[in-house]
Amino acid sequence: MDAKDNVATALTRIESGDTVMIASSSQNKVCEIKVTEAIPFGHKLAIAAIRKGDKVIKYGELIGRASRDIGPNDYVHFHNVESNRIQMPKAWFRKEP
Repeated sequence: MDAKDNVATALTRIESGDTVMIASSSQNKVCEIKVTEAIPFGHKLAIAAIRKGDKVIKYGELIGRASRDIGPNDYVHFHNVESNRIQMPKAWFRKEP
């Protein structure tokens, strides 16, 4: 992780309600968070609030912009992030209730 990161990568599947420790690349504890929804292995979770239009930073690199507000501890994926590299078809996005 980089000090600028606002997302972290799940190193195992995380269930909704689980509390996980976020660690830096040097294994220092960054924070502990309670996850609000299930996050598959290898996917991202927000470690801070990300407002619509804000940069999404992973490993110190811009990977996209939030397409809607993302709460701290939320699942971060193409349903709430517009990629910096490729445009995902709108039909792939989850519909809001």
